[in-house]
Amino acid sequence: MRNPVHKPALFLALCALILAGGCAGEEDAPEAADTQPTPAIRIVFFGDSITEAGVFPGGYVTLVSEALTEQYPGGTVEVIGAGISGHKVPDLQERLDRDVLVHDPTHVVIYIGINDVWHFYEFDHVTGTEREVFEEGLHDLISTMQRAGVHVSLCTPSVIGEDPASDTEVNQALMEYADISRAVAEASGATLCDLRAAFEDHLAAHNPDKHYEGVLTTDGVHLNEEGNRFVADLMLQHLERLLEQ
Repeated sequence: MRNPVHKPALFLALCALILAGGCAGEEDAPEAADTQPTPAIRIVFFGDSITEAGVFPGGYVTLVSEALTEQYPGGTVEVIGAGISGHKVPDLQERLDRDVLVHDPTHVVIYIGINDVWHFYEFDHVTGTEREVFEEGLHDLISTMQRAGVHVSLCTPSVIGEDPASDTEVNQALMEYADISRAVAEASGATLCDLRAAFEDHLAAHNPDKHYEGVLTTDGVHLNEEGNRFVADLMLQHLERLLEQ
């Protein structure tokens, strides 16, 4: 005769199997996927102290980021500031990989050139960037990023003093470097963002007394509150045209 099966024992055995299966399922279940979207558009602003200050509240980088985040919700756009005070074109070449390409950007906006000129005149008179070095360095930056699949925008340097029609030596030199930037953009296929021309037009209309500072800058170079809004608006117009393509 078969041994009788005791119902309480069978019930306990089934419970044990169910619990064991549940635990195994928990161990084998994959971790929850990270649901945070990867930005489809990642923009890096690459430059000097103007861009370094631009990441603060009210700075032009922050204003651009806020506007694009509102325009493209859902984490599809990321804006990064990569500015360092005092930097010139050779400095940007040296840190391109670690400060820009490491972010895998889709777009990079280069805003450089003030110190390349200014440091010949206002400081020790020896640490500016020679014209040939400036031009070759811009070409190198742009071609390196283009090979990485980045859309590059190149800005002309804005102002040293808020009378851009001035015939001072430093202003004439800055005009030449702006022309170099325009030529490099055209030759390289980078998209030009002509800040210099925009500053000239605005200051001609809003600085009739030809003050050195106070309209768009705090000191003739670095942006004040109005200057940050002005540059942010220019950058947004520029980027919106690119992003619509």
